[in-house]
Amino acid sequence: MSAVPEGFWAALPLGRRVELLTHDANGLAAFNKPAGVLSHPNAPGDEPRSLLNARYVLDGEFFEWNDAGTGNVLRLWLLNRIDSATSGCILAAADADLATEVRAQFKRKQVRKIYLALVFGGPRQPLELWRDMLTVEKRGGHIRTAAHSGNVPAESQMSVVRAGKREPRLTLLRLEPRTGRSHQLRVQCAKRSLPIVGDQTYGDFSRNREFAKLAGTKRLFLHSLESSFAYEFKGARHTFAAKAPLPGDFEKFL
Repeated sequence: MSAVPEGFWAALPLGRRVELLTHDANGLAAFNKPAGVLSHPNAPGDEPRSLLNARYVLDGEFFEWNDAGTGNVLRLWLLNRIDSATSGCILAAADADLATEVRAQFKRKQVRKIYLALVFGGPRQPLELWRDMLTVEKRGGHIRTAAHSGNVPAESQMSVVRAGKREPRLTLLRLEPRTGRSHQLRVQCAKRSLPIVGDQTYGDFSRNREFAKLAGTKRLFLHSLESSFAYEFKGARHTFAAKAPLPGDFEKFL
């Protein structure tokens, strides 16, 4: 019997175009977050453009709202974050103890995450292991990462999914980060002259402008495709996997 009633999931105050992908009996869930939607509100008034249109308690890292029928306080714990410009799979839990367990999985790097990125140009080899030393800084509430003179190790597995055959030359890459550094994939791509299309921070600004005119969109073409892991909860071992469908505009221009 489900520990979390189905009515809980059906009545979630989902943000605009956010979709519930799947959930398990323990209360672990995955959502498909559109590009431009915040993982959680950063300031008052951000709620309508975040994963849930609800109050967010920063210290506890959970959303909180009142049930429309009973008035009871309901909560959903956020388990990871992806940049607002990035679309795709993001995880949450309806149980505090479960959230603690899964967050520990992230810290132990036991969660497998796969991304797809549309980049300008193409790599020299169809399969590469990328290792870099990054610098990660926080400036005025913003994170900036650089791939030179750093002391933070970053590692990702890259493979080519599909290479475009027209101009501008684009390639769809499969990226599996082995470490979880801020902006890691965006910086590692840029370092190898493979800037992600639409990256307004680390990308190729002139090519972004030209592509935006062609495509009619300024979105960042980075998508969190899959998350999977095993976890222990209430004396039993479980597995969880979720996949967020790739937006159609990723392959439209190849």
